[in-house]
Amino acid sequence: MEIIDLNNYEENKHKTAIALGNFDGIHIGHQYLIKDNIKKARERNLRSSVLLFKNHTKTLLANKQNSKLEFITPYSQKLDIFGKLGVDLIYTIGFDKNIMKLSAEDFVKKILINKLNSKLVTVGFDYRFGHKAIGDSKYLIDLGKKERFEVNIIKPIYFDNEVVSSTFIRNLIKKGDINKANDFLGRHYSVIGKVVKGKSRGTKMGYPTANLRLNENYVIPKTGVYMTTTTLDNKDYMSLTNIGFNPTFNENELKIENFIIDFNNNIYNKFIEIKFIEFLRDDIKFNTVQELIEQIEKDVEYVKNNQKYLHFK
Repeated sequence: MEIIDLNNYEENKHKTAIALGNFDGIHIGHQYLIKDNIKKARERNLRSSVLLFKNHTKTLLANKQNSKLEFITPYSQKLDIFGKLGVDLIYTIGFDKNIMKLSAEDFVKKILINKLNSKLVTVGFDYRFGHKAIGDSKYLIDLGKKERFEVNIIKPIYFDNEVVSSTFIRNLIKKGDINKANDFLGRHYSVIGKVVKGKSRGTKMGYPTANLRLNENYVIPKTGVYMTTTTLDNKDYMSLTNIGFNPTFNENELKIENFIIDFNNNIYNKFIEIKFIEFLRDDIKFNTVQELIEQIEKDVEYVKNNQKYLHFK
């Protein structure tokens, strides 16, 4: 996969089949769209590609929610997933006021045609584009006829009688329904962050935890304890992850604490990826530290007895 920055670039080496969308999550609906675009690109002797904004299109909207945008899949993870799906080219560009103010027709002419040399454009049924999102899939078809490129509209993808969408998955994660969220994503939901020093309580109890400082504004799962896997230096380990406020110790700061099973190395300042497998229990206050230790022992035993679920089906 080749990654191309669109600033001061025009595609004149390839004719492209371009997939468009925010692709937050790159869930099973997005994956179907990408794979269909790849298939049609090969049939038409085009290069399969994705236009990927480096920042979310909502970041420029003038409202108080900007700083609270939460992502299922940040930019860096999107690149990795697109590569695994087999996309030939990723065109990246920052979403700025100039692009935001483009009319739907100008977006097609200046970006899709002049910059990307697009001969096929694949979008979801609910895709919107252009200034104030005035363009829709029907208008894109009309522009395609006018400008002589093919438009491929992907119908809604259903799973478990629900339309697959990033909004639905985001809500599942927040509710702690990780099993269902993973089914809709087609992979385990994961977050990436840097291991930072904590208060070392876990070490004193015999269960040293890696305190995680997230490197992106992820959707945070419901507070509680999860069966997880931890990826460190391209190797996966069984783990338990607690998201919560340490109620047994009367703290009020939300933390992500990760215990890697049968692992004792010093990993401060290293980046790890935590993949969420299953919600185990709520973040509850124990009467004594010993009760907490005994519960962690049970949690660890559960993970060890259910290793078969650590790898996505």
